[in-house]
Amino acid sequence: MSFTVLLLEKIHEVAEAQLKESGFTVRRVNAALKEDELIKELAGVNVLGIRSKTNVTKKVLESPQAKDLMAIGAFCIGTNQIALADAMRQGVCVFNAPFSNTRSVAELVLSEIVMLSRQLGDRSMEMHQGVWKKLATGAHEVRGKTIGIVGYGHIGSQVGVLSEFFGMRVVYFDVATKLPLSNNSPCRTLDEVLKVSDFVTLHVPETPQTKGLIGRAQLQMMKKEACLINASRGTVVDLEALAELIKSGHLGGAAVDVYPDEPEGNESKGFVTPLQGVPNVILTPHIGGSTLEAQESIGREVATSLVKYVSLGASAGSVNFPQVELAPSEGTFRLMHVHQNVPGVLRDVNRLIGDTEANIHAQLLSTNPDIGYLVMDLDNGVTGQVTEQLRKLPTTIKARALS
Repeated sequence: MSFTVLLLEKIHEVAEAQLKESGFTVRRVNAALKEDELIKELAGVNVLGIRSKTNVTKKVLESPQAKDLMAIGAFCIGTNQIALADAMRQGVCVFNAPFSNTRSVAELVLSEIVMLSRQLGDRSMEMHQGVWKKLATGAHEVRGKTIGIVGYGHIGSQVGVLSEFFGMRVVYFDVATKLPLSNNSPCRTLDEVLKVSDFVTLHVPETPQTKGLIGRAQLQMMKKEACLINASRGTVVDLEALAELIKSGHLGGAAVDVYPDEPEGNESKGFVTPLQGVPNVILTPHIGGSTLEAQESIGREVATSLVKYVSLGASAGSVNFPQVELAPSEGTFRLMHVHQNVPGVLRDVNRLIGDTEANIHAQLLSTNPDIGYLVMDLDNGVTGQVTEQLRKLPTTIKARALS
């Protein structure tokens, strides 16, 4: 069976090559699509690949054009642009790349710490304008300074390890208990991190709890002349308050890579933020993970997950599905079944198989509160017959013969 993949937003060509090598038909649209445009393009598509600008909404997922959609690959870290619960209820498995751009973001953060401590952004801009302004006032080494990391996940912990090579003291706060790497030290509260740090860097996801996490009150807690770095999500920081506290001299500067409202593409003009024109502020257009190395790595990671899911039914690493990965067995025939998580489904499935006189070689089921995901191997080639019967069960969301 041939599968059709739609890749949007200039996903790295290594993903396309890998998908084609696995026998998929790949179609590209090198831009983000609006809701109605996406619905139109989804007709006959089995796998959708996006980055951060395309929103996969409930309307998209429930549209008739999306009936053949099996999986979505988010070729980035974040998945807040996808209606994950609705995708799950439609039997659409979603994958992302939580590790691939870790190093790229961490390196950007470390470079911005040095730039802020030496006010290099302002000095560079002045030189471009023909102004020679050589001075040491306000310029510092980062050695011996304290960096506070808010969110000690893949990126935050990597920032902590790299910071120690600069001779910095590293403290961090995370809502979950995290094992400290190297000599990094955990703090009990966010306030504690803010009060002791010369640099505060944010690495949290976008959730109701993190929206407005760093407001005026939190910024005022920070040490005088401390600097804030946000390469996480644009809704986490009150930018107007940040601009005011830098102008007043309470804070020493900031580096911001993400914003509450971001343009849809590179052709957009007239971008506005309260931080424009504020001294010692580095503004970048959401490029934390935008390196060639990271994009290639993301392409490989997500494409691999999509191929394994479509070809083997492996959902390990999915952000919205129960985790199932059944080792392939030679000489067997595999099928998968996504269903409502209610009592009696496995009984019904096994009864259908028994009626065909097939033998179950292996079977693996995992559930969450809403759905169950079953992958099984049969010893004879009746998967097509069983799949048709499974689709008639009232609890079935999706059923598919893989071989």
